[in-house]
Amino acid sequence: MSVFEYKGQRPAIGVNCYVAESAEVIGNVTIGRGCYIGPGAKIRGDYGKIVIGNETAIEENCVIHARPGETCTIGDMVTVGHSSVIHNVKLIDDFAVIGMAAVVSDYAVVGKWAAVGEGAVVKNRQEIPAEKIAVGVPAKVVSDIASDYKNQWTKFKEIYVELAKAYKDNLKRI
Repeated sequence: MSVFEYKGQRPAIGVNCYVAESAEVIGNVTIGRGCYIGPGAKIRGDYGKIVIGNETAIEENCVIHARPGETCTIGDMVTVGHSSVIHNVKLIDDFAVIGMAAVVSDYAVVGKWAAVGEGAVVKNRQEIPAEKIAVGVPAKVVSDIASDYKNQWTKFKEIYVELAKAYKDNLKRI
């Protein structure tokens, strides 16, 4: 893994995390326990602070960044899909799902158990309420989260927690 101190700020990475060798974690970043940080992910705490909760998956090629003096917060058991961009969000709350290649922009809030569809754009200061599904450009709420969705996504989230453990213990360069 490529973890870098920047101007005296050193990332703090929790136990049982997997951070891919090609991922970069820079500066003022806190990553909770049991997280999966996929190949190509860039988590840049060079200007601002980034806080990622426990058992969260930041999948391949995601970019996470914060503005100077600001904090970008991602909660527990969040899934950030492949190639998403998270820029200076105020909060992506617990259990949220950010679909592949979505953009969540400055000061936006994605509520607990909310889902942002693939390729959607959550605009500057936009709020996606808890337990709602938002899709499109710009993102618009289209429906509620159903209980079967929560059950299905809880299992998917647990798979990434287990994958982080498995990769940490079993992935070997050949």
